Amino acid sequence: MSSYGRYNSQSQPYAPSAPELPPPSSNYTPPNNYTQTSPPSSNYTQGYGYGQFSSSGYSNFPPGTNPDIITSFQMVDTDRSGFIDDRELQRALSSSFHSFNLRTIRLLMFLFKHPNESLRIGPNEFAALWNCLGHWRGIFERYDKDRSGKIDPLELRDALYGIGYAVPASVLQLLLSKYGDGSARRVELGFDNFVECAMIIKGLTDKFKDKDKRYSGSATLSYDDFMSMVIPFLVSYD
Repeated sequence: MSSYGRYNSQSQPYAPSAPELPPPSSNYTPPNNYTQTSPPSSNYTQGYGYGQFSSSGYSNFPPGTNPDIITSFQMVDTDRSGFIDDRELQRALSSSFHSFNLRTIRLLMFLFKHPNESLRIGPNEFAALWNCLGHWRGIFERYDKDRSGKIDPLELRDALYGIGYAVPASVLQLLLSKYGDGSARRVELGFDNFVECAMIIKGLTDKFKDKDKRYSGSATLSYDDFMSMVIPFLVSYD
């Protein structure tokens, strides 16, 4: 695979500023310097179910989790199973961040769920997801220069470049076509579609980085590796 954009830099081929996803089988310490209100401020650790209720919330949330996050989870987990599915997550996020479409929700579920679970998440994953969305909200607002609540193609290009992804114009145009309505009007992305678009770019880039052992911006992939890298992003949430 040929080298790409900004990652040709020998000094710092991969920019670190995009919001991180929790590793699937290890502890994750989410950053806490984002603009969205109600941030979690503690470690992401494995574990599911509510456990015992205490004055500070359900015990399986990371210690120090903002009570508003716990409340958001409780309100949609009506069966008290300790997990929420895609439609419950949609309700929780749409009441706090933005009206999320179900396709974006399913991508988020795919990225944040424990690998041994189906498409549902528990308290720890919910807190980490909330944290990550807070970071993306800050990026969205930073590059929404006209404060329209939408990101246009140039703003999207600048936002992706600003967090380290120099996406070729042809690839960006192809990606944006996914969100068009079939007319000749310029595509603009709301927050949910911006998150979806950015998560796809980040997810595929992270997969590529795993194969680019020297961080040169180039890698040699087998056919099986390539298919395993790309197909999950095509079939996991549509």
